[in-house]
Amino acid sequence: MSSPVAVPTVPATHVVRVPVTTVWADPESPRAVDAPAVAPEPDNVGWLAALDANAAHDESGDGRLGLHGRVETQLLAGEPVVVTQTHHGEATGSWSHVVAPWQRSPKDERGYPGWVPTAHLTPAPHVSPLDNPTPVLGGTPTASASPSVSASGDAVHPAVAEARRHIGLPYLWSGISPLGFDCSGLVLHTWRRMGVVVARDAYAQADFASPVDIASVRPGDLYFFARPGRRIHHVGIVVRPGRMVHASETGGVLVEEDLSADRVATLVAAGRLPMP
Repeated sequence: MSSPVAVPTVPATHVVRVPVTTVWADPESPRAVDAPAVAPEPDNVGWLAALDANAAHDESGDGRLGLHGRVETQLLAGEPVVVTQTHHGEATGSWSHVVAPWQRSPKDERGYPGWVPTAHLTPAPHVSPLDNPTPVLGGTPTASASPSVSASGDAVHPAVAEARRHIGLPYLWSGISPLGFDCSGLVLHTWRRMGVVVARDAYAQADFASPVDIASVRPGDLYFFARPGRRIHHVGIVVRPGRMVHASETGGVLVEEDLSADRVATLVAAGRLPMP
C-alpha cells in the first residue's frame, strides 16, 4: 500500500448551500436529462426519476449508467469547499471548480476536485476544512463507534449497522447520500456519520486504510476488489468473514450478501479505517 492521503490544510472559501450538489467532470458534462440536478435549486428526486425512466440505456444514454465519465462525486449541505476557479458559458451558466476537503483524494492533496454550479455554493470564509463533518441528509450523525445490538442480542459494528439502513437503495454512480450510493460513497457516508474524514474512491480508501490480512478481517473492515493488472474498483464493508454489505452496480442496489465466486476471485486486499 502507498502512504495515506495527505490531510488537507487549506481553509475553505465556500460551503454547499443546497441539500445535495453533484460534482461534474467539467461544465459541459451534464446532459439535458441532468437539468434538474444542475438547476439553481436542484431537484434530485426528480433527476433520479428522469434517469430511471431511461433505465435500459447503456453508458452512452440518458440513464444512470450514462453518468460514467461525467460525474465525479457529490457534496452535501454545509460541506466546505475551496473554489479554485470559475467559468461562465452562454450555454452552461456559471460554474465553480472546487476541491472538497471532507473527501480526501490523491487527485489533489487539498480534497476531491470537480465542477459544481456556482449557485449551489455560498461564501463562508471562516469555515475550516478540518471541522468534523455533520451531514444533513440521513439524520443526525452517529454518536459514537460503540457497537449496537441486533435482534438476536449480538453486537453489531456501527459501520455495518449504518450501511444496513440503506439496503435496497438503488445504486448511483458518485452518490454519497441516502438518495443513492456508489460503493465507495457508502463507505464515505458511513464514516462521515461517525465524524471521520476518509478518502473518496475505492482505490484511495485502500491506500488510506490500515492493511489487514484477508483471513483476519473483523466486522467493520473493508474488502477491496480488482481485476488482474488493474487498480481497485470496488469496496464493501465486512459483516463477517466472507460476507459484506455494499453498493453493487452489477446488482443495481445496496445489498448484504456472501462473497460470490467472482468476488472471491477478485478480492485483493482488506483494510481498516480510523474510528472516532
